[in-house]
Amino acid sequence: MKIAVIKYNSGNVQSVLYALERLGVNAELTDDPEVIRAADKVIFPGQGEASTAMRYLKERKLDSLIKELKQPFLGVCLGLQLLCEYSEENRTECLGVFPVQVKRFIPENSQEFKVPHVGWNELENLSDNPLLKDLPAEPFVYYVHSFYAELSDFTIAQTHYIHDFSGILHRDNYYAIQAHPEKSGLVGEKLLENFISL
Repeated sequence: MKIAVIKYNSGNVQSVLYALERLGVNAELTDDPEVIRAADKVIFPGQGEASTAMRYLKERKLDSLIKELKQPFLGVCLGLQLLCEYSEENRTECLGVFPVQVKRFIPENSQEFKVPHVGWNELENLSDNPLLKDLPAEPFVYYVHSFYAELSDFTIAQTHYIHDFSGILHRDNYYAIQAHPEKSGLVGEKLLENFISL
């Protein structure tokens, strides 16, 4: 099985490659459209800033390529936000795979809630979706983010921090996780395993 991990100017890519390696999967880090097109599965990870990342994708025409892909596709963290329609981070028009807005966390009480949202939190209201198969009853995953995707018809798991937001999205062949599965212990490993098995 060929898995392509999309290379663009974002952090955190190496830890995703290591997590796949632990599952016995060798993935190729690439920004070559032909390699991405030919892959059985595509992973779009990242940490960073939305407008800079979108600029990089557009310069290499990866923005239009991502929207044309038919194989299972997984966005992670910034990857989830870029798959949405619009981000409040520097007023960025994103890829629009999910017709969802990405908003900035605004703490109602700065003593209780810090931004960014960093640490372990629970996935709730899980739908019956193959990506979520065999997760434990109360799955906790590891988050690091200041922006969040609103709840929508494409939300298949949500998390509460300040308010409810989309923890995981799914539409057609596109899946996206706001948390970092590569840092989320056995739950994250299971999510990656389920994606590889799709």
